[in-house]
Amino acid sequence: MRASEITEILNRPISRELLARDVLRLAYVAKDDTPRNVPIAFTWNGSEIVMCTTKNAPKLPALRENPTVALTIDTEVHPPKILLIRGRTELDAVDGIPEEYLRMNGSYEMTPEQRVEWEAEVRSLYDGMVRIVVTPTWVKLIDFETTLPSAVEELVKRRTERENA
Repeated sequence: MRASEITEILNRPISRELLARDVLRLAYVAKDDTPRNVPIAFTWNGSEIVMCTTKNAPKLPALRENPTVALTIDTEVHPPKILLIRGRTELDAVDGIPEEYLRMNGSYEMTPEQRVEWEAEVRSLYDGMVRIVVTPTWVKLIDFETTLPSAVEELVKRRTERENA
């Protein structure tokens, strides 16, 4: 997929809405060659998806061995809005707590007091984290109004061909 196509899709209003959400699902292949799909907080910086995890997370050895991932960001309403993203991860170990981690967890409902307690707990627990950075290499937006899953698009095309025959 060309970079211009990726940019065009990611700049659509629905994509921007989805990229502003809190959690996505990260799919990758584990060290035992079985698939994994885990929810994880994220932030979008305009060109990359950034997730943060503990330095001892089981996903890290797997991502070092096979950095190819698939991400899903979606809604829980009908019709669902779904943003599918594929890419390769870059892992960046950092000392302390990345600002992205604090920002990506900033939209959960917390009182100011709870937020202070949460941040103090995070800072006392982690001496560092790993930033998982994904630059999209393929994207698809599905809104079930203007865009559909490719298999459904194919069925619609076949039906139209039958009706026009």
